[in-house]
Amino acid sequence: MESKMKDAAIQNTDAKHAIEGSNRGDFDRVRDTFTRNFTDHDEIGASIAVTLGGELVVDLWGGWKDKARTQAWTRETRAPLWSGTKAITGICFAMIIDRGLATYEDPVSQYLPEFAAAGKEGITIAQLLSHQAGLPGFIEPTTLPELLSTELATARLCAQAPLWPPGTASGYHGVTVGPIATTIFRRIEGRPIRQFVAEEIARPFNLGISIGLDPEEFDQAAEAIRPEQGIELGRFYGVDGKLSAGNPSNPNLSPAQAAAMNPPIDGKYANLSEWRAADLPSANGFGNARSLAELYALVLGHARNGRRLASPDVFAEATRERVNGIDQVKNVQARWAAGFAVNDGLYGPNQGTFFHAGMGGTFTLGDPVEDITVSYTPNRLGDQFERDPRRRGLVKAVYECLPE
Repeated sequence: MESKMKDAAIQNTDAKHAIEGSNRGDFDRVRDTFTRNFTDHDEIGASIAVTLGGELVVDLWGGWKDKARTQAWTRETRAPLWSGTKAITGICFAMIIDRGLATYEDPVSQYLPEFAAAGKEGITIAQLLSHQAGLPGFIEPTTLPELLSTELATARLCAQAPLWPPGTASGYHGVTVGPIATTIFRRIEGRPIRQFVAEEIARPFNLGISIGLDPEEFDQAAEAIRPEQGIELGRFYGVDGKLSAGNPSNPNLSPAQAAAMNPPIDGKYANLSEWRAADLPSANGFGNARSLAELYALVLGHARNGRRLASPDVFAEATRERVNGIDQVKNVQARWAAGFAVNDGLYGPNQGTFFHAGMGGTFTLGDPVEDITVSYTPNRLGDQFERDPRRRGLVKAVYECLPE
């Protein structure tokens, strides 16, 4: 394997720092596209990794961890994953389901009786993880500290009525799935998701991923760098008119969209110690591309150090489509699995590809047809969402490198 990898120490004149790492020769196009992101698309720091057949064939990184461009990005640098965290949560549930501790069809209220209030008694774990619960945000005004208080946020959502009949539609639960998920996970398994990821995934499989960060890990984290003008969320919600995290008021928003912006999430939050200290497994994950690509390779069924996360049958259940329709929040056609999104055409040619993207550009995908995984973790938050040219260019380049 090592003999087939090519060194990628290429000087990036825009970032004033070399692109480092290696790739197999037949994936040179990925290296070239990644390099051009710095010169053509204002990349500041990032990593890209690809596995094929469970083997790492691309492992590249470059640029800077910080906006001031004083700290070089390294192989171990972890970027904020934002909603990419949800796939890690989905993997955690697959693991305990594989261990016989729960099933996807168990009602959430079986483990959290107070969740049954206001007509939510029939919502299953699978429906929660696939955005069908009708709780895309908080109806009651909610602050960031309240969101990060798992107990308070969970209690508020338990009392809340769903915004549509559960199980009849999806609506993206940007942050709200996190407090409920970690609460029921702890009641089923005994540990919150943050602890489980550290003890059952990151350490045993030597993966640089985490929910939040411990203080001693702060120096590994890349600074989240958002556009000075903020991110235009109207594009994400498919509505006309100016809309930003600081000003969610817009008469074109549906009740579900308005709730989804309560509280508004700002890209700078990932730099806050209180965000990093929280257990919010819908949004506050951190990781590097190599580790995420290798994690998804485990989901595809490949062993690492002779170990597997869960059985192929359970992961097939985790990654299969559970709802397909117009998302009540994003206002676009969406396909959701239990913790993952299912390919909508932007992540390669195969409909069975599962993935999760995060605010600003980060994504990881697993394609069981081609037996590949791809992960990209930048620190500069783009504002084009699924149309981000960095993300789209890398996906295109990977598939062009595959044999016909």
